[in-house]
Amino acid sequence: MDRSTPITLVDESFAANDYGQLIPTESSRKVYAQVDSVTRTEFFDGGRNGLNPELVFRVFAPDYHYESIVEYDGKRYAIYRTYRARNEIIELYAERKGGVVNAPNQGSTT
Repeated sequence: MDRSTPITLVDESFAANDYGQLIPTESSRKVYAQVDSVTRTEFFDGGRNGLNPELVFRVFAPDYHYESIVEYDGKRYAIYRTYRARNEIIELYAERKGGVVNAPNQGSTT
């Protein structure tokens, strides 16, 4: 398996400010992955469940710390499910959806 494509895993958390409002904060780290399109079955099954499956990222399982966002090729993807594969690999199934802001240099939402 060729895990040579750099991706960024983003963890989003919320902290209360002085007024009790929850303010989002992000932390991110770069890891390496194999990137593929989702299978036809995954695409159609996801569509029936209101998802828009697009990519699967295969990463070394210890590199994944339950992040919810992947940045790849200047775009952001929400992780909607994971699958523990063989040989310490975890598959991160991701979709593009509204509310996931593009990488900071993009400046728009999709």
